[in-house]
Amino acid sequence: MTRSTVFAPFDVVEGDRKRGIVLLADHAHRDLPEEYGSLGLPAAEFDRHIAYDIGVETVTRELAALLGVPAVLANFSRLLIDPNRGEDDPTLIRQLYDGTVISGNYPLALKEREKRLDRFYRPYHDAVGAMIASAAQACASAPFILSVHSFTPSMQGFVRPWHVGILWDRDDRVARPLIDMLARDKSLIVGDNEPYDGALRGDTMFKHAIINGFAHALIEIRQDLIADRQDAVAWAERLAPIVDAINRRPDIHQVKRFGSRTGPLLGGPRRPRTHDRTQRRAETRFRSRRLPPTGRASA
Repeated sequence: MTRSTVFAPFDVVEGDRKRGIVLLADHAHRDLPEEYGSLGLPAAEFDRHIAYDIGVETVTRELAALLGVPAVLANFSRLLIDPNRGEDDPTLIRQLYDGTVISGNYPLALKEREKRLDRFYRPYHDAVGAMIASAAQACASAPFILSVHSFTPSMQGFVRPWHVGILWDRDDRVARPLIDMLARDKSLIVGDNEPYDGALRGDTMFKHAIINGFAHALIEIRQDLIADRQDAVAWAERLAPIVDAINRRPDIHQVKRFGSRTGPLLGGPRRPRTHDRTQRRAETRFRSRRLPPTGRASA
């Protein structure tokens, strides 16, 4: 039996569903089933951000433990298929990523694309949906969803000054207090929809939170700040009291459909996909905050 026959596409961290919080980590792992080899890439490429979000697994697991809440983590590399994209997104299975050609993804037959959707992408999203439904039932209200990601210190020659960024679309119930509380730490540069735009049609937040009207946010932590386990644990400790405080806000566990900047939630015209903010500086309408050294953020 090869490893691919028992490769689990997701991992569940158990926690108290009655708390009404679900943590997600779409890019926690860089693993591939044995049958895919290395997708034609040298091993060093799997140490890079193109394969996974560095530091995110530790932050997510530690944060889940500190809060006592469940989490769902994808177990496969984003190079195989990206769970944080819609099924119709052209970057769902990348053939070129940050200067690296992924020869194992080119050419890609439609049959192979469907195989990866069925074996990895859809089971992960089924697990996410099941966990969210379970939390909603346990707490008898709408759950609060937080997705944990990390970003590179620089991309395409642009040095990113932010230490952490909060991504959101139109629902600001989590994003605003999360930004404000992080910004109390004067040593942090906190990005508001930086270094990416949180309006990405078909991504995990769109699929599981925006359509359902659940309060949510996606947090991006700069990878050099969490690459070391000790630093990743420190970030989980920084975030835990903030997330706990947000979870206690009166509007967090209500269903509220704010819609999306990408277009109507069901059908209708869509706004073009503009995930990477470095490609659309001219239309920026968000801000980042720079505030200089004091200690950790707290609720």
